[in-house]
Amino acid sequence: MRLRVRLFHLWFLLRRPMTLGARGVVFDEEARSVLLIRHTYVAGWQLPGGGVEVGETFEQALARELAEEGNIELLGDPVLRSLHFNRQSSRRDHVAVYLVTRFRQNGPHVPDREIAEARFFPLEALPQGVTAATRRRLAEVFEGAAVSQDW
Repeated sequence: MRLRVRLFHLWFLLRRPMTLGARGVVFDEEARSVLLIRHTYVAGWQLPGGGVEVGETFEQALARELAEEGNIELLGDPVLRSLHFNRQSSRRDHVAVYLVTRFRQNGPHVPDREIAEARFFPLEALPQGVTAATRRRLAEVFEGAAVSQDW
């Protein structure tokens, strides 16, 4: 029976593969600023985050990605704010967006092969080149904009 279940799951993964991602709106309430990252291989400033690996929860993936991309350590539970279908990435990609307000940054991010920069920006003074999807997510979280089902 177990073999049959495992074979069914394997067939399902091959037939309908899906990718999942987690992004964080890391918000410094005192400075009213958010953490944005700039990749070395994609244009624009974006929210930090990345793919959920096999065996990980969304929150574990978020914690890992925030540590890797911005030296951010979670000090409390992130709050799930929205789920989005990212059809720009693929027909099967979905992204969870979390609000993070309890954290510690363990020193500045040192540029590497993936992340060129990771910096906090005041909500009122975002840098040029913020991606449209990032602007939409920030408007949804901070301005009460309607949450889009699409990324």
